[in-house]
Amino acid sequence: MYTKKPTTPEDLIERAYQGKCTKEDALLLLEGNPFELFELADDLRASIAGDAVSYVVNRNIYITNKCIGNCGFCAYRTDKGYILSVEEILSKTGEAVKAGAVEICIQGGYTPEADMEFYLEIIESIKAEFPDICVHALSPMEVNYAAGISGMSVEEALCRLKKSGLDSLTGTSAEILSDRVRKVICPGKINSQQWIDTITAAHKTGISSNATIMYGHVETLKERLDHVFSIREIQKETGGFTEFIPMSFLPYNNPIGEKMLASGKFSSTGLEDLQLIAISRVILHSHVKNIQATWVKLGKKLAQVALHCGANDLGGTLVEDQISTASGGSQGEYVSPAEFEWMIKGAGRVPMQRDTLYRKVEPRFSEQERLLPNYARAKMGSKE
Repeated sequence: MYTKKPTTPEDLIERAYQGKCTKEDALLLLEGNPFELFELADDLRASIAGDAVSYVVNRNIYITNKCIGNCGFCAYRTDKGYILSVEEILSKTGEAVKAGAVEICIQGGYTPEADMEFYLEIIESIKAEFPDICVHALSPMEVNYAAGISGMSVEEALCRLKKSGLDSLTGTSAEILSDRVRKVICPGKINSQQWIDTITAAHKTGISSNATIMYGHVETLKERLDHVFSIREIQKETGGFTEFIPMSFLPYNNPIGEKMLASGKFSSTGLEDLQLIAISRVILHSHVKNIQATWVKLGKKLAQVALHCGANDLGGTLVEDQISTASGGSQGEYVSPAEFEWMIKGAGRVPMQRDTLYRKVEPRFSEQERLLPNYARAKMGSKE
């Protein structure tokens, strides 16, 4: 059997293991044999994370769908929608806790009705009633906006959020950290430097966060790579990122997507998705330990493949993912813990349930309950 000789330079591989991959290295890897890139990323994953693949039992709570933003990629926002009361949020949190969730992910909005005092009340109320639940909430954009309309600085807002019990900030609203791209897809959002400054300030306040990239729309390959290298630079300064999450753009029911579809482009390919996960592992090696393959965007089977291309985390059970489904996402809104474990074992890895901060947790289900695929869904009152 003929086996093609590897073409990846040894000095490039050595730099990758040292956490010193350059932009030239990254481009060379992306231009070469993708399977060599996948193998390198998988080896790096094994060296830092072992064979464990983590997931979190969590619930998304969308507190509002009202937003005054003008993001061209969003199919979820509306001018006249709902805002959940604190009592409704606590009810949803209680359902999640009863079903074994260890994390509540609060999805907010960009609306004058959601100021910093409202967010602080939500977090304090959740922590008062459910002190052990991890609260993962607010993006840098929401922190900036809510702080502004509440008449406080971003730094003051972050200190108050920390005191109220916020465990982790979401790394969303990053999209692509290129002001050229942001002027096209989200001109009303904070700029790249504001996102970086807010995340950095959060980390220095003692609030960790994940980091995201939303790719596959109008950005160039260079801009994608620049984004990942920016995440590395922030991490070198603060050490506050728990994970990196590549998220492919969904082109349906939104203005940016309509233009793409009209030109014959249908988002990113599966190969592109795997390459970005792999190159992210290479660039971020020894800096950001965890790379997530988000099943909502990739689908369950491609997410399993991604576990051999550098990823070591599958994200959360979610229960709701209204934003992705509004933009044409077809992967569903819920995966049970039992199915996560089946997916992970089927990929030849070892399942590990975690919390928001990647601390290992013991499942709160009995063995029988954990093997029932719809147990958590039924407990949380979610429709089929």
